[in-house]
Amino acid sequence: MDQRRLLINLENIDFAFPGGEPVLKDVSFQLREGERIGLIGPNGSGKTSLFHVIMGLLKPESGRIEIFGKTVENESHFRAVRQKIGLLFQDPDDQLFSPTVLEDVAFGPLNQGKSIAEAKKIARDTLESLGLSDVEDRITYRMSGGEKRLVSLATVLAMKPQVLLLDEPTTGLDMETTEKMKGILTSLDLSYVFISHDMDFIAQTTDKLYGMINGRIVPGDETALHTHIHTHGFGRLAHSHSHAGMLTENPR
Repeated sequence: MDQRRLLINLENIDFAFPGGEPVLKDVSFQLREGERIGLIGPNGSGKTSLFHVIMGLLKPESGRIEIFGKTVENESHFRAVRQKIGLLFQDPDDQLFSPTVLEDVAFGPLNQGKSIAEAKKIARDTLESLGLSDVEDRITYRMSGGEKRLVSLATVLAMKPQVLLLDEPTTGLDMETTEKMKGILTSLDLSYVFISHDMDFIAQTTDKLYGMINGRIVPGDETALHTHIHTHGFGRLAHSHSHAGMLTENPR
């Protein structure tokens, strides 16, 4: 039995948008301290909704959510959760809204009660740690998609989260920026879950892989990440990917 601390525990979660079909169906999911999980699945399978339920942005119809050992049920509980779990949105434009990069990255610490001077120092330190010191005065909306993605990550890391949820962090990135993102994630001493269709990236940045299809975590006896490109069935979810060793799990 895994004795590592349970950070996120979802039990039997059901969710649907008003008047819509079920998006999440009896989903149970766990993230433990030190785990780095990749989540794959076709568009519309419920992956982003799963993240939004964890963050309290969507309210499930049934089920139980436990974060850092405490049951969370209402907005005041989730406000505390958002201080500890950082969410990188799929679209950087949903995350960036200040005139300059420095202001965007300092916004989170300011919201946590830091002084302007403290928030700017945290923002500059975070940008420096990501190799982004030279962009602090850039106008955010004029940046490239890859630059925005890295700045979005900086806004999340500036809040000193204990867990990261990253929604397609490599979408739209060129090879150089993807390598930079890979280096950043593997250097972090954090547990994280990220959604991706990039199996090469997943293979090199995670130690566990889950799949989602039609609102459910896909069952399967083996998850393999291979050095050669080929198509591999993951339960009922087929995908093409490349390899960095063998990973055997029993997804919930």
